[in-house]
Amino acid sequence: MSLAAYCMICCRRIGTSRSTKSDRQWKDIRKIATVTSSLFLGGCLFITYEVLLQKKHRTLDTEAVEQENMKSYIYVDTIVSAQRDLQGITNKARKELHQAVRRAIVASAKFFKTPIDETFSNLSVDAHECAMWLLLKRTQSKNRTVRLQAVQDLAANHHWHDYQYRTVAQACDMKTIIGLARSKDVDYRFFLPPPMLPKVDDGGLWCFGGNGLPYAESLSLVPSEKVEIFCLQALVKHSKVSTHCEKIVAKGGLQLLQRIYQLRQDSAKIRRTIVRIIGNLALHERLHPAIVCSGWVSLLAEELKSPRIIQCSHAARALANLDRDTVQEKYPDGVYVLHPQCRTSEPIKADILFVHGLLGAAFKTWRQQDSEQPPNTKGAHDADDYTECWPKTWLASDIPALRIVSVEYDTQLSDWKAKCPDDNYRKSIPYRSNELLNKLKSAGVGERPIIWVSHSMGGLLVKKMLLDASRNTEMKALVKNTRGILFYSVPHHGSRLAEYSVNARFLLFPSVEVKELSKDSPALKQLNESFLEFAKENNYKVLSFAEKLPTRIGRMVKLHVVPVESAGLGTGELIPVDVNHLNICKPKRKDSFIYKRTLHFIQDALAEDLGGP
Repeated sequence: MSLAAYCMICCRRIGTSRSTKSDRQWKDIRKIATVTSSLFLGGCLFITYEVLLQKKHRTLDTEAVEQENMKSYIYVDTIVSAQRDLQGITNKARKELHQAVRRAIVASAKFFKTPIDETFSNLSVDAHECAMWLLLKRTQSKNRTVRLQAVQDLAANHHWHDYQYRTVAQACDMKTIIGLARSKDVDYRFFLPPPMLPKVDDGGLWCFGGNGLPYAESLSLVPSEKVEIFCLQALVKHSKVSTHCEKIVAKGGLQLLQRIYQLRQDSAKIRRTIVRIIGNLALHERLHPAIVCSGWVSLLAEELKSPRIIQCSHAARALANLDRDTVQEKYPDGVYVLHPQCRTSEPIKADILFVHGLLGAAFKTWRQQDSEQPPNTKGAHDADDYTECWPKTWLASDIPALRIVSVEYDTQLSDWKAKCPDDNYRKSIPYRSNELLNKLKSAGVGERPIIWVSHSMGGLLVKKMLLDASRNTEMKALVKNTRGILFYSVPHHGSRLAEYSVNARFLLFPSVEVKELSKDSPALKQLNESFLEFAKENNYKVLSFAEKLPTRIGRMVKLHVVPVESAGLGTGELIPVDVNHLNICKPKRKDSFIYKRTLHFIQDALAEDLGGP
C-alpha cells in the first residue's frame, strides 16, 4: 500500500508541474523506477524464502505415496532406492501404455458399435491394475460362463507381482478360491496361509481330548502315532453321519485336524486319513464356509499336486465336493476320481469304473506290476515310466475324454479281525451292492456311457449291482448306458481260495466274502445264471482274462485262485494269460499285451460315444 501511495504522489507531482523542462520529468521517472524495482526484487526474495521454509517443515514421504498408488496393502517387501526409482519409471511407462490401450479399446468399441464393459472404461484404479480388478469383478458375475472363464484367466497368470497375488487372495470370494485350487498349475500365492491355530497344552492325546485316552495310553507302550490313527479312523466313521459332521465342525474339529496334519508331515497315512475326513465333511454344502475359512483350501491345493497317487486323489475328491460351480456330482467316501482331477474345458464323454476284489484297494490293485529285475539292473527308462496307478497315468493319456472313477470297500480273508458283530451282514455282496449303487448314483454314474473294469470278487459285485439296478426304476439309466464289462480273473463259478479256507476253517475262520466264493454256493450259481441271460439281452460287450500261474498264499501254499474254467462268464472272449491272480490286473508296461488289449476293448466299446472309428 505504501508503494502504491508513493507512486500516486509522484505521478500527481508530474501531472501538476508547470515546468516544461523534459529532463526534470525523466529524472523523476527514473527515481520511481529505481524504487519500484528494488521493492519488487525484495518481495520476490521474501516469497521464495517463505516457500522454502514451508517445504522444509512439511516434507512429504514419497515412498508412502508410491505404496498408495501401487495399492500394496499386504505383505509389501522393502526395496532399495535405486530399484524403487527404476520401478517408478517402469510403472510410469506401463501406466501410459495401459491408458493408451484403454482409449483405443473405447474408441474402437464406439466406432464399430460393439458392446463394452462400462466398468472397464470407468474403473477408478490404476491402469496397471485394471486387468486384475476386472478379472476379480468377473469372477463374481451372475453369468456362469463369464465367471468360470474369469477364474481360468486368473489362474493362468504366472508373471504378476507378489502384491498382486496377495491382493487377489484377500479379495476373491469362496467360489473363486475353490476354483483356483482346482486349476492346473495354479500359483500358490493366490492362497492366504491358514489362520493361526488355537493354543493347546502339550502332552497326551491333546488333539482328541477325553479323560480315558491318557489313561489308556499309560497302560501300554503303543506309539502315539498308532493311537492317533485309531482315533482318526473313528472320526472317519463319524464323518459319514450328517449330524455328526456338524458337531465335528462346531467343536473345532477343523482346526484340530489341521494341527495334526501339520505336525505329522512325516506320516502319509495320517495326512491322507485327515484329508479323507475333510472330503466327507465337504459333502455338506452348509459346512463349506467353515472349511474355507479354516484354511483347508490352500492345503488341499498343495496336496493335489503331490506325486503320490493316493494323496492327490484324496485331495481331488475333497476339492471336487467343495466345487459346486463346475461339479454337480458328489463323491461319497470310497469313490475317487482318478481323471480329471482338475477343472477342464474338455467334455467328458464316458465313465470308466474300476472295482477291486478281495483284499484290494482303489489304487494299489491297479498299479503297474513290479519288475522282477534286481534294482541295480533297472534302466532309467523303466524307473521313469513306472506308475502307481495305470488307469490315472496311461489310460487318461490315451483317452482323455473319460472320467475315470475307482471305488474302494473293506474286505477280509478271515473273521479273526472282525471289529463289529454287525460286520458279517455288511460284508455280504447284496449289502455292498446296494451301498455302492447309492454312492455311484450320487457321483452321477449312469448319466454317461459306462465301461466296468473289475478284478476277482469285484466282478461278482459288478454283476450284482447291474442286476439290482435293473429292478430299480431310478437306476434304469445305469443299465441302459453300460457299454461293456471287463473281467480280470473273476470267479464266476467259484474260487479255490474258498475251498482251501473251508478245509482250514477252524484255523482261518473264513470271512463272509470268502464263503460267498465257494463253487457250491447256491447264491453264486444263481448270480451267474441270472447275469449271463441279462448280459445277452442287453447285448453287453464282455472281455475276460484268466490266470495261468499259481499265486502264493502265505509261506506254505501256492494255488490257482481262479481256474481258467471258472474265469469264463459264458459269453464274450476269454483270454488266458501267463500271470498269477494278483498280477493279472497289473500290466508290466504300457506296451504289454494285457494293457493294449484292455485299451482296444474300451475304445471299441465306446467307439460311437467317443466319435472314433
